[in-house]
Amino acid sequence: MGDATDLHFRAAGLRLAALAWGDDATPPALCLHGWLDNAESFRPLAEALEGARRVVALDLPGHGHSEHFGTGWSGHFVDVVPAVVRVIETLGDGGRVDLIGHSMGAGIAAVVAGSFPSLIQRLVLIEGFGPMADEADNAPTRLAKALAAERALKPSRTWPSFEAAVTARMKGLTELDLMAAHRLVERGAEAVPGGYRFRYDPRLRLPSRVRFTEDQVCAFLASITAPVLAIRATQGWPFPEEVVARRAAAIADLRVETVTGGHHVHLSHPQLVAPPVTSHLAGE
Repeated sequence: MGDATDLHFRAAGLRLAALAWGDDATPPALCLHGWLDNAESFRPLAEALEGARRVVALDLPGHGHSEHFGTGWSGHFVDVVPAVVRVIETLGDGGRVDLIGHSMGAGIAAVVAGSFPSLIQRLVLIEGFGPMADEADNAPTRLAKALAAERALKPSRTWPSFEAAVTARMKGLTELDLMAAHRLVERGAEAVPGGYRFRYDPRLRLPSRVRFTEDQVCAFLASITAPVLAIRATQGWPFPEEVVARRAAAIADLRVETVTGGHHVHLSHPQLVAPPVTSHLAGE
């Protein structure tokens, strides 16, 4: 597929960065990465797709080389939706696009596809069945805790070396091997006096002020009209099976594939993820 091309978009008042692979004349597939990741997480999958689609991997706001939201940002992922919709409209140029999301990106992709079904041709959810939800009764406590955490937020830490930053990235909420962490840190960190610092907005590590309820999530899923491929990893995120079952039942046209690997299976085992994705995007 060759080297990636750097792209930039102006959306929701932000300058957003992206990486693109493939021929501009082929239909576009927009990829949305997971929490604290960046566009580089889709490079192995894009290369494995071998030109079946023009793959555009976006650095979501506050990640990678994209700008951060301004002062007062609520921290809720739904604020990202307007930016993603604008990028889709730009790529689609009046037509529909394929949308691929991983983890948090899968949650955003599901909300976008449910809210704007006319924009999405086909949808791929990797290790994600929509956004995280919470009980309605928890809303007051959640908001209070989030605001307290915001007041206590400290500046991003500086790591003494690139290798130290890679090691830190490997110790996140999900396991990453050395190669995967190295890829993410190459794009996701920058040299500063005293070492390296992650580029992501430190506010991304704060708890959300508010979450959708499970009923609201299922409403978004039920509004999706595009055919959906959900890819689950055998050693992936431990989603409660009863939640997965309810969400899967809400999606009108769903196929589920299970592949060997961990939560970042598209990054660590692209050769296993590419065949079902290629088949799905081809309408097979």
